[in-house]
Amino acid sequence: MSLGYLFGGGVGTEPHGLELYRAYPVVRHWYAEVSAWTGLTVGQILEEDLPAAQEQRQSVGTVREAALAVAVHDVLAQYDLRPAAIGGLSLGAMAASCLAGAVGRRELFEMLAHARNVPEPSPDEPGQGIAIAFATEGTSTGAAAGPAPHYPGEGTPGVHLAGDFGPTADGSQRLLMLAGRAEALAQVAAEAPPGSVVPLPGRTIAVHSPLRRPFREFMAPRIDAMTFSAPGLPLLSCLEPKVLTSADEVRDLFQRNSTDPISLVDVYTGMKQQGVELGLVMGPSIPEGILAFPFPVVHIDQPEHIQQALGTAYDLGIDLTGSRSRR
Repeated sequence: MSLGYLFGGGVGTEPHGLELYRAYPVVRHWYAEVSAWTGLTVGQILEEDLPAAQEQRQSVGTVREAALAVAVHDVLAQYDLRPAAIGGLSLGAMAASCLAGAVGRRELFEMLAHARNVPEPSPDEPGQGIAIAFATEGTSTGAAAGPAPHYPGEGTPGVHLAGDFGPTADGSQRLLMLAGRAEALAQVAAEAPPGSVVPLPGRTIAVHSPLRRPFREFMAPRIDAMTFSAPGLPLLSCLEPKVLTSADEVRDLFQRNSTDPISLVDVYTGMKQQGVELGLVMGPSIPEGILAFPFPVVHIDQPEHIQQALGTAYDLGIDLTGSRSRR
């Protein structure tokens, strides 16, 4: 039996990591490094209000989220807990690539900080947004369910399938993410059964959709200039059902990440195929208790979760040697 690490996406809009920062010297040292690389204070990374400007807010929020995910990894490493396979969604895919040895920590966080320089949208540009959608289970999405995705609002101009998180824990529905023009998402929500499509307030970026093409083009030269290596352990893609094995494949993941839809199904199905029998979810961005996984999972974002992870791994007879991820 072996261990897999799962990293979520999203933006850390709320304070993250304070308890781990206070409890572990290795976390305090790590946040000092991130601060030096990004130009943000430790307080800005951990808990202070995010900037008001959209792209600056997104940049600082991604630094906050990724810093916590790597901090959890480093605490677990102190207990010789290391993954045999690794993967993540969106931002989490980039953090996973870093911890698989495919890109350096400093380069990753300097790239995330560089994103604050992305030009803000013009005031007259139509608003963007994202929504959570619940589809009847059996809907074809992701590699495990067939090649042709179907989703609420499919065919509506300005609405795109941005993410497939797989079946809910009770198996009755499938959790999806939609992205697109805010007005179009509101129209889909109004026409759908109550509660089945929920636009998220305050989310003004149509992530993982063609609307992020300007962001992708702005960041492309920066990503082209980064140094990538072949991953040192199985790295599962969230953009297709695939294990990434080369530097070029990881670079391609970074380039496409902002505009292409993501699939948690592809990540955890690939992990299952790699022999993973316990998944550790780094940070709070993958919701606990809502989704079905093909193996037990432990969510970690508080000090007490560390001992829970260690105990669960021991009880399941998990091989804790894993593959040593690199700094």
